[in-house]
This record gives sequence, C-alpha cells and structure tokens, in this order.
Amino acid sequence: MDNTSRNRYKSYLHLLSICLLSFAMLSSQTSCTEWLEVYPQNEQVSDYYWSSKEEVEAMLNGCYCYYRQMVPSALLPLGELRAGQMFSRGAYGSLQEFRVKETDKSIANWGPFYEVINVANAVIVHADKALANDDTYDVNMMKAHKAEAYFLRALSYFYLVRNWRDVPLILKPYEDDSQSYHVGQSSESEVIAQIKKDIATALESGAAKEYFNKAWENKGRGTRWALYALMADVCLWSEDYATAETYCDMLLHSSSPFAPTLLKTPSHASWFSIFNPGNSNESIFELQWDEEEDQLNSLPYLFDNSSSSRMYAYSKKMTEMFIEEINYTRQHMQEEVRTLYGGFYCNNPNAYVSAETGFCWKYFGSGVLTEKRTSEHYDPNFIVYRVADVVLMKAEALILQGPNRWAEAVELINQTHNRANLGDVEIDPDNTTEFELLECLLDERAMEFAGEGKAWYDMLRFARRNNYRYKEAFLISRMLDFNKQASTSWLRSVLSDNNALFLPVWEDELENNPLLVQNTYYK
Repeated sequence: MDNTSRNRYKSYLHLLSICLLSFAMLSSQTSCTEWLEVYPQNEQVSDYYWSSKEEVEAMLNGCYCYYRQMVPSALLPLGELRAGQMFSRGAYGSLQEFRVKETDKSIANWGPFYEVINVANAVIVHADKALANDDTYDVNMMKAHKAEAYFLRALSYFYLVRNWRDVPLILKPYEDDSQSYHVGQSSESEVIAQIKKDIATALESGAAKEYFNKAWENKGRGTRWALYALMADVCLWSEDYATAETYCDMLLHSSSPFAPTLLKTPSHASWFSIFNPGNSNESIFELQWDEEEDQLNSLPYLFDNSSSSRMYAYSKKMTEMFIEEINYTRQHMQEEVRTLYGGFYCNNPNAYVSAETGFCWKYFGSGVLTEKRTSEHYDPNFIVYRVADVVLMKAEALILQGPNRWAEAVELINQTHNRANLGDVEIDPDNTTEFELLECLLDERAMEFAGEGKAWYDMLRFARRNNYRYKEAFLISRMLDFNKQASTSWLRSVLSDNNALFLPVWEDELENNPLLVQNTYYK
C-alpha cells in the first residue's frame, strides 16, 4: 500500500474507526473474544456476509462487544469524572481537571462509537440480502434485527452528541474505497433529529422485541423497553418534556407481563440485587459479562479501595452525602439501603463518619455486608438504563411542564427516596420553586446512580436547558463543591465558556479530514 492509500485508509479509520467484521464463530452463544476478528482493510463485509440470519445476528453481537470494550475507556469516565462526584487516582486526570487537549487520543477519539455505528449501518442496509438468501430467515426476524440496529445506532449518536455536540452523521456502512471518507460535522439539532427518527422507525416497525428466549438477552439486548428509555432521555436532552413524559409512561404504565418494573421492597438486599447478580426485573438494558463463559471485566478492580492505581473513589462532598443518608437510616429505620455496602463503602465502616473518601460497592461487592468479589468473579454488568432512571426522568419532565405537575413529580421522586428508607423528600409541591425541585431531583439522581456513568450528563442537561438558565447553580457551583481535582479559579474560568463543556476533536481526525472543524474552545 503506498503512502497515499495508507493515509486515505488511516483518515477513514480515524474518522469512523471502522473495523470490517468477520466472525470466526457465528453462534451468538460464543464469547466476544471468539466472535470477533478483523478483515484486512481493503476487503469488504458485503463480499462475505448476508447469506444467513446467523450472520446478521453475529454482526449485532459485535456491536455489544464494542460497547463492552468501551465501558472502562469511555462510558464510565466520560459519564462520571467531569461531574466531580468521583475521581480517578490514575488515568483520566486531564478529563476531570478539564485539561483535555486535541492530542489526547484516549479521551478525544470518538472512533469506538463509530465502530458500533458502522456495523449497525451494515445491518440496516444489508439484512434484506440475508432474507433473500436464507429460507429460514423470516421478515419479522429481519425487522427485529433492524430495530436492534436502529437502537444501537441511536444510542451511539446520543453518546457522541453529549460529548462532542456536533459530529459527523454517517448513515451508510463503509464498504469500499469509492466512498467519500471526508465527512463534516452535522449540527447537534440534526443529530438529535436523526436519533429520534431511528428510535421511531424501530418502534413503528412493530418488530422491537419485548423479550428474548434467553434471560440475559432480555436485559442485554436492545428491546422495546430500551427504545422507550432512550427516547425519553433524548427528549429531556432536547427539552421536549411532553414527549419525554409520553415515552416514560409507555414503559411505566405498560400492561405487558414482560415490562421491567421498579423494585419497591425497601431492603438493602433487594436494592443490591440490581447489581449482583444483576439482570433484575428493574433492569432495562445492561452490558453483559459472565464468568462461566470466561467473560470478565475490570469494573471491580477500578472501584476496589485496595487498588493503588486506576481506582475510582467518591469525592469528599459525595462521601458526605452518603454519610448523611447512612446516619438518617441508622437513626430511623436501621437499614442502609443504597448507602453503606449498597452504593457506598469506606475503608473503616465503623468510623464512616470521619471518612474523607468513599468507594462504590456496586461493582466490587459480592453481596450485602459480605466480602469483595474475588478475581474469578470479576463479571458485574454495567447498567445503561433501569426503571428507577425512567421514574426520575418522568419527574424531571413533569417539573419542567409547570407548577400544576409538581405534586406528581414529588410523588415520583419519593418512589426511589422511600425505597432507600429515607421517607419523603422535604418539599411541599404547593410551596416551592422549579429550582428547588430540580435541585432535589439532581441530588436524588446523584445518590441513586452513583458510579453508573450518568452524573456528568445529568449536570450538563440540567445546566444547559433554556439557554443555560441554571448553569451557575447546577454546573459551576456544583462543580466547585464536588470537584477538588483542580483549582476553583481554573474550573470557574474554563466553565465560563460553554464550548469547554464538550470535548475536542482528536488531532488525527483533523489532520486527515479537512471538512472537520475543531471546537472553538480548543483552537
């Protein structure tokens, strides 16, 4: 390959990070390490695939493999560290300090999300070929596969738009060198519109599954319920609150026996079962690992307080919030739901009041008030959506539709608050303000979803709505309280520029694609 060809390929690889997939074993029961191998760069997926339904299924399996790989490198750090509620004692210091540069490939590279998008594009465009070639592949199964691909593409673009804002919008798979590899960014509004269109297309097909035959697939693949949750989330981001409420209700008020439901028993064991063993009825979509299939991950290691590097810990402010909950439950109910040994752990539980730092027990705990996971059991799932999230998303949508909906919103917040044995929140919906309600809700989300990759997106969403009306209260002031990894003066200076809230485009992308424009903050 000459230098020109190599640069052309490198450009497209860096823009889309396309890996042309082959699968050594087409069975969806095999592990990701067995599913995946990469073709040479000048071979085309379409030349080898689309002869059977198993091949379509295998392509989708590849998307979930990509997402599993992204948990420690993207989903977790991008969703947590900038909020300041957690910090990392090893990697990603520049992310939590708001010092990311365009040279920082580990953070600024959007390629892994485009790997998912390209495979999803291939399924959407080419699954019909498998239908024509495989007599056992019926049209309903094909539509279900496409619905799953639309979900995966929409989810990937939603991560992209929340982190980079304006990104290339690619809706066709890369298949040969005749295609243009120079693609400019689309605006945030254009990307959001496409995300909504993808979700609507999947749902309108009537083929999105309510359940799968295998228990883990019900929570580990893109179902109708996952599409509802994603659409509600996207609508909150785009300030379409009535539609967000509608999609929340499609899940929360479904009469289907397969609909996920909120675990309501106010006990520590019930709450912790969401994370270990996982795949609870509250779960909507979670990325799967299974020790019996030799599928292990680094989540327990990343959160283990005995690990000297790459360790995620709660900030002092977040630790104080957990201790406040612990003291309340010990005083009133003697049951530490979602707090001590639930979401929170400190080095000396008997001296928790004086703790400076806490750790997330969800991933490295093996059970309630028991031992840590051992290395052979490093297989906790990573939850992307669960019903508690949808309950609080609906509360958010109601608050922002006006005072006549505030009483309903408080009732919803109380569902998760009461489940934690904390009683009702101390807010009178008839004597409060929108700001006070949103502050209460943001605190509730911080405690309920600690370590689940949502904190930064929550703060950013609350801050930027209505032309950044609440930026000072819900982002800048909150950041200064939580994030002690950088100086107050530096954080305030950086956060004054709205463009700094989004990541830079990686320098290699800019070098190889003249149509890309760098975020103005990083110029």
